[in-house]
Amino acid sequence: MIHSLDDITALFDGLFYPTYRTRLVRGGDEPLYLPADSEVAWHRVIFAHGYYASALHEISHWCIAGAQRRQLEDYGYWYLPDGRDAEQQQAFEAAEVAPQALESLFSAACGRHFNVSVDNLGDVEVDRQAFAARVAKRAETFERQGLPSRAEAFRSTLAAFYRQGNSIQVAVAIGRACLGADMTECVERA
Repeated sequence: MIHSLDDITALFDGLFYPTYRTRLVRGGDEPLYLPADSEVAWHRVIFAHGYYASALHEISHWCIAGAQRRQLEDYGYWYLPDGRDAEQQQAFEAAEVAPQALESLFSAACGRHFNVSVDNLGDVEVDRQAFAARVAKRAETFERQGLPSRAEAFRSTLAAFYRQGNSIQVAVAIGRACLGADMTECVERA
């Protein structure tokens, strides 16, 4: 299965631009979320290096962020690059459980393998397996209790395109129907 950046961009933009004025943008070294401003009339979910997995991850953050957070650069969150100390790494992992759980569900919807990211190349020893278990448990909770509405709509869009073989236009239409529908109906289609 081919996972094209053009496809995921078209799926995201088609689903969310009309309602949320938000676009998925290929970026450079670091991912970033930028709200609309005086120079750009739409919000931008910027993923790193043109990596498909980075796109899914950044979309996960966007799907969790509330309306107020979506008005702030990088949702108003802090980010410390590689080399975090043990306390900083613990805070990073706590903040990343839910987004990575969504990313794992998005990966499954489009037939991709998911790997957790502990994102720290410093001297702190990281228990990757324990973090992966927490992410998997959170994904199970999302499955039981339901995903946030934008996340469920995006997952349905991915599944319609990648697993069911629909065109981008049909997949987006399925996802857009989920934005205002009973989520049970969307879950059954995904």
